[in-house]
Amino acid sequence: QVQLVESGGGLVQPGGSLKLSCAASGSISSFTAITWYRQAPGKERELVAGITSGGSTNYADSVKGRFTISRDNPKNMVYLQMNSLRPEDTAVYYCNAKRPATWTTLTYWGQGTQVTVSS
Repeated sequence: QVQLVESGGGLVQPGGSLKLSCAASGSISSFTAITWYRQAPGKERELVAGITSGGSTNYADSVKGRFTISRDNPKNMVYLQMNSLRPEDTAVYYCNAKRPATWTTLTYWGQGTQVTVSS
């Protein structure tokens, strides 16, 4: 059973930075993609940034140029560096990993970490 554990959330002032971490219990090289999602109160969960096993990245327009996703395969870690944070970035951030299986795709979620951007 794969486990994903997020950390690094907290309270930060507008314009500040945070670095989120996602620790996987197994080898992340087995996942086709690892993605950060976020969900703000009263809103749907949305994709923030993703990275494939080959290193390709994808970002939501709202975070392009401010957030950077990266992965450290030997440590089984994925990171989300968040700079120039805005109040609208406030949300619970979740790590998601996908792995191909026969006839389907397996999806795993972490428990989430709260990010609050406020003065």
